[in-house]
Amino acid sequence: MSHIRNVSKLNSSKTAFFVCDIQEKFRQLIHQFPSLVSTAAKMLTAATILEIPVVVTEQNPKALGSTVPELDISAAKSVISKTKFSMFLPEVEIVLKEHSTRSVVLFGLESHVCILQTALDLLENNYDVHVLADGVSSINNPEIDIALSRMRQAGALITTSESILFQLLVDSKNEKFRSISKLVKEYKEATGVLD
Repeated sequence: MSHIRNVSKLNSSKTAFFVCDIQEKFRQLIHQFPSLVSTAAKMLTAATILEIPVVVTEQNPKALGSTVPELDISAAKSVISKTKFSMFLPEVEIVLKEHSTRSVVLFGLESHVCILQTALDLLENNYDVHVLADGVSSINNPEIDIALSRMRQAGALITTSESILFQLLVDSKNEKFRSISKLVKEYKEATGVLD
């Protein structure tokens, strides 16, 4: 019996970063919100350095506010207001196709709702999904591990922001290595796997 393996290695020219619903109204409610925002800020800076397209969504911004001001989303390919929980919307599909995206790095809120549904939709549509364990959270802390487990069972890869950045670099001889290494060191204390 043959065993089919899905290695899902990242290729920076075929990767997109998805920033899901990191909005003002969640600030006082989400478990470890400051750490989540730091991870997202690091990834947004890295996206600029590595020239990786970014898609940002905001869940019902009239009620939940805009993306938090600590996150510079000015370079995002698309900032989309939504009511659907999943980020996999027609406008997002267009961005993915325009950039020949094969892999999505997913981070934001909430682990068990919008992140989970986005991951499942992407997997169903044959995208490799990399969920940042240090870049997702929920209001109820126990929901996080259950959601990560569910996504892993469905075929998503659960990883960390630092691991993703070095996977995208591939080699320390990469001309962007110093910039990414400096970025990782800068955010080391402020980010980490949320517990």
